[in-house]
Amino acid sequence: MDSKYESLFTPWKIGNVEIKNRIVMCSMGGTCLFGFAEPNHWDEEAAKLILNVAKNNCGLILPGIAPVQDLVGNRWLYQGEGKFKKLKTFMDEIHKTGAKLFVQITAGFGRSFAVSTLMETLYSNKLLRTLSKPAINIERLTMSASENPNRWSDKVPSRAMTQKEIADIIDAFARVAKKCMDAGVDGVEVHAVHEGYLLDQFTLPYVNRRQDEYGGSFENRYRFAVEVVQAIKKACGKDYPVSLRYSVVSKTKDFRSGALPCEGDDYKEVGRDLEEGIKAAKYLQDAGYDMLNCDNGTYDAWYWAHPPMYMPQNCNYREAELVKEAVSIPVVVAGRNEPDYAAEKIAAGKVDAMGVARQFLADPEWITKLMAGKTEEIRPCICCHNGCFALSKYKGTGNLQSISETKGMCQCAVNPESMNSKKFYIRQTANPKHIAVVGGGIGGMETARVLALRGHRVTLYEKSGDLGGVFIPAASFDFKEKDRSLIEWYKKQIAELGVEVKLNTEVKDTFTLDADDVIVATGATARKLSVPGADKAIDAVSYLKDRSQVGEKVIIIGGSLTGCEIAYELYQQGKEPVIIEMKEDLMAVKGICLANSSYLRDFFQLKKVPTYLNTTVKEIRDDGIVALDKDGKEIPIAGDSVILCVGYIPQPLAGKEKNLVGDCYRVGNIMTAVWRAWEVAMAK
Repeated sequence: MDSKYESLFTPWKIGNVEIKNRIVMCSMGGTCLFGFAEPNHWDEEAAKLILNVAKNNCGLILPGIAPVQDLVGNRWLYQGEGKFKKLKTFMDEIHKTGAKLFVQITAGFGRSFAVSTLMETLYSNKLLRTLSKPAINIERLTMSASENPNRWSDKVPSRAMTQKEIADIIDAFARVAKKCMDAGVDGVEVHAVHEGYLLDQFTLPYVNRRQDEYGGSFENRYRFAVEVVQAIKKACGKDYPVSLRYSVVSKTKDFRSGALPCEGDDYKEVGRDLEEGIKAAKYLQDAGYDMLNCDNGTYDAWYWAHPPMYMPQNCNYREAELVKEAVSIPVVVAGRNEPDYAAEKIAAGKVDAMGVARQFLADPEWITKLMAGKTEEIRPCICCHNGCFALSKYKGTGNLQSISETKGMCQCAVNPESMNSKKFYIRQTANPKHIAVVGGGIGGMETARVLALRGHRVTLYEKSGDLGGVFIPAASFDFKEKDRSLIEWYKKQIAELGVEVKLNTEVKDTFTLDADDVIVATGATARKLSVPGADKAIDAVSYLKDRSQVGEKVIIIGGSLTGCEIAYELYQQGKEPVIIEMKEDLMAVKGICLANSSYLRDFFQLKKVPTYLNTTVKEIRDDGIVALDKDGKEIPIAGDSVILCVGYIPQPLAGKEKNLVGDCYRVGNIMTAVWRAWEVAMAK
């Protein structure tokens, strides 16, 4: 192991519980051992992932949030005796690895509950709302400190909680914690004065407008969180460790409006500012909390707690370090953490441990590889949220995540095996073949990798001089260093598995290939616009391969993710981007997590980047374009260059094969390419 990581592997204590190293697996929605709905449900996939992480040298593990009351059926978590018996057996296995585990318990989501179209329908119809209450009590699921707008939907507002409901939740925290302690769990984490969840909603002035003892003064706003830890300590004893998931600063301007980590965003904090964040940390410590698991943000500023690739690495340290100076209990910090940076801060006594979440989905063995000095073998998390948290929305919609995606939350775009072990696993072939894969992009490389792992002989054909395909230009943005690392990871895997690679070899006819089977991953071609002057524009991939093609004022036709990322980069370079989008939202696309999309929307609003929604293009000229608004009115827009980001058309080869992977099968994202690669490769 590189000596720079040594401080990560020193022991520390939370109360009287010693943790063997300074790496904490933070909670992720979907990794709850108990599930959300069934009285005695035990999540085998979450348990398998967590045990694998424990065996691979994680110090402290925090499974996904366990609501004190089931989201479906309204039963209290403590009423499910069967799941706690399974938990006790599971803890015996965890402790054999030397890891420690705290169960994270949540009061609920409040106005942050990701309201779906189905929930909008149920709520909007009073009869359906009443009939559905025994199963789905929407008013309970979304209840908040006060009457508030939901983060996701205007159609389902939040009502204020009653004091009886508050008391019941406090009691439930204590009962669940006691059952966890009796099952051998090392501690619990209270979720959360963090991210604008229900407990946090009581602490934040812009959300809590109550007139009783749970609103108004500082002490009243934090009373709920204080009474929770006091009840747990009364039930479990003062020595039973209780951590608190904690957002130091809310970074929030208003409902659905966050503050960005960039120059020029001078704003008035409507939630918890830094002064109160430090004061509250000391207050909560004195109330009985034994650890603070820190980051920043709310669901209104969601990119702080769920950082996309646009956020700086190690983005939450400044505030966490100031908390560390003010308290005597351990402080953990999460948020795009890099091990070398965390190790430096831990060695200096600035924080006590690093919190990591989704990297464990991309590679559950990453700590073991780090310890062995094999960092180049770690498959990186690319911060896309495509698989792990595809909670998406755009104008006029609630959460657009499908039921199947919600059920399988905390999957991974680059590692289908995570939380999917029954569907995706390497099964050795009984009939080894020579298989040709045409196309060396992500889909082609993943196909070749899985085929080789199964025991097939693989030849990979790529018409260019390098592997990576369209992902190479897509990864060329400054903020996509993890994408570039993923390409290098694939190249290393392909080489170590003995895949024969033929670069600079274009295959035009698969009948010419000497192979038992052929899989095609030839990608897609850029869609063109059928308007006068279309030849004056360049497509997105062409621009990303040669950025010198554009002038100072650049018109981008087509928002969505690619167009917005190009506009974001152009602005950062000092140029003047203008975005033209035919839909009513810049990113009216399912599958783009709100944490990612809201960052870009907020950035363009802050920087006053011109955006034309509900707008089409009539003509492209040498000096700009003529656009049409939704009423057909012409809008001349001046510009030096025009970039087309209007989508792609699958481009499969004709031939004897029936196996298509990646964009030549269906235009999508990295998750659709990787998962399709597994489906095709596992069928061979």
